[in-house]
Amino acid sequence: MAVRASLACFPSDPALHAACGMPWGVAITPFSATDERGFPPATGTEGHLLPRCQSCFAYFNLLCPLDRWSWNCAICGAENDLSADAAARYARDGGHDPPEMRSAFVDLLLPVEEGEAAAAAAPTPVYVAAIDLSSSEEFLELVKSALQAALEALLPGSLFGLLTFSSKIGLYDVQGPIPIVKNVFIPPDSDGALQVDLEDIMPLCSFLASIDSCKDRITEALETIKPMSSWEVAANAHDGQDHVLHHIRGFGVALDVLINYLSSEYGNAFELARIFAFLSGPPNYGAGQLDINEDQNSGKARGADHILLQEQTSFYRNLATSAVQAGVCVDLFAITNEYTDLTSLKVLSVESGGSLFLYSSTDESTLPQDIYKMLSRPYAFGCVMRLRTSSQFKIVDSYGHFFPDPQYMHVQHINCCDSFATYSYDFEFEKDSQFSRKSSPPIIQIAFKYTVLVHNGDISDLPNSGCSALEPASLRQAIWPTLISYSSPDVEAEVHQSLSRTVFTSERPIYILDAYKDLLVYYSPTASSEIPFPPPRNCLLRSTVDRLKQERNITPKLVFIHGAHDDTTEFEKYLVEDQTLDGSPLSSSTGFSSFLDEVRSKVAEHGI
Repeated sequence: MAVRASLACFPSDPALHAACGMPWGVAITPFSATDERGFPPATGTEGHLLPRCQSCFAYFNLLCPLDRWSWNCAICGAENDLSADAAARYARDGGHDPPEMRSAFVDLLLPVEEGEAAAAAAPTPVYVAAIDLSSSEEFLELVKSALQAALEALLPGSLFGLLTFSSKIGLYDVQGPIPIVKNVFIPPDSDGALQVDLEDIMPLCSFLASIDSCKDRITEALETIKPMSSWEVAANAHDGQDHVLHHIRGFGVALDVLINYLSSEYGNAFELARIFAFLSGPPNYGAGQLDINEDQNSGKARGADHILLQEQTSFYRNLATSAVQAGVCVDLFAITNEYTDLTSLKVLSVESGGSLFLYSSTDESTLPQDIYKMLSRPYAFGCVMRLRTSSQFKIVDSYGHFFPDPQYMHVQHINCCDSFATYSYDFEFEKDSQFSRKSSPPIIQIAFKYTVLVHNGDISDLPNSGCSALEPASLRQAIWPTLISYSSPDVEAEVHQSLSRTVFTSERPIYILDAYKDLLVYYSPTASSEIPFPPPRNCLLRSTVDRLKQERNITPKLVFIHGAHDDTTEFEKYLVEDQTLDGSPLSSSTGFSSFLDEVRSKVAEHGI
């Protein structure tokens, strides 16, 4: 767990907080393997023995004053008795102190039940692919490659289901000698529902197949998937509507019935199911269809610089709530260059704990690499997070893709999160309170309980007690790129080079610009012809590029640009220090570098 404060020092009183004009709070990455300094937690296996305050229910920790038979809560100050076993546990004997006595960041296992109860508490992970058939051959080939990569990344024992959608929903049974698909048509009405439950079309136990025994047949089933064919369009179309039906996407209905389908076994067959939804365009048929007519699009485009787009419908937000209640997480992969209204669609993925990926074309898509990375990373599910503060200040607001507990304040439920998911809290002083040298220092404690799948198929609950979204370092990289200059492919010159057009007059021949989702290698027009372009595989520059690609949670697009003969627009758009607020370039005399030069000149002139 990493906890990063917005201020290096907390304000001492409300007046100072108001005067500084800075937000006061913390950003928390609860499933991070290390703390904000890069240190791992102290670990243990007796989380159920951790004492809790009888007044505020905070956990015992390193900051709590401890006597032989009692301890004082660091959060509220209340005195709590220690049982005989706890007193023996916390009798300071040097090298055998429990984790909570050695570190403020601890990771403690909760015991699982034994016997049949333990087996029931360790359900199989479930994954379902929902594929858009109103698409191109190129789209489907990309999706098939991505799912092949996903099958390699899934844990042994996982169950996998395959569903397709267009004007109808297809369910695949791959457990027999040959794949079987059963279809049901989607009603066209925006409030329509299927006439039959999916369970009646195909029992869930037939739909979900073990990847251990059925991986080859899943692959065979994927190869049978084709785009909605011309004869199928003709068979289902009214006169003059062939071209329209070819792009029918009953996405909303398909996801709605799929979530209901899976919910019947939530808590029995699985604790979390992940849906991989692959979309090639906007949903335009049945419940959840979106209005993407040209007039509306042009209106949105005209106002894009001035307003944030609003959701067209609450359908997908309500569907996200249903998904969380059913233990379902939706990852949405949109591969399209047409307007798709992701503003309305994204809530389904982010609110359910999933991810949203957008690719503008199949040619440059890194979908197979990204889905493999996503599934190879550990993730937590069924999470509960609680932040407590000492008495002088309180939580005033919280931000992130979580759901508040209906009974307890400041208790958030998180359906699914990985090591990058980050949540933030704002603080303010309690009435007539402040920090002083005579009072206790400000203290926060975050408890994070989660379930995680491990490679032997077991599941354990771990409460994490210590003092949405991209984590802060990745978000900073996406907002403000890093520019590194090189004297040669094997010699790094300067990190954090100015993001200004001064690079075009610099003597450095090579630059790497890291904009999180884009990695640009730029060669100056004056670079010596003896410097190989692109850089060779075995050089330092290439090693840096490979490392950045490996560390990233999505695969960045790598572009090589030579200023002597390539278009440099892609590189120049990231030189943000010489841009106005709307992204247009400033003159060389008014950029950020010129401003800094002027400040230095004035300082020197006045001897400051």
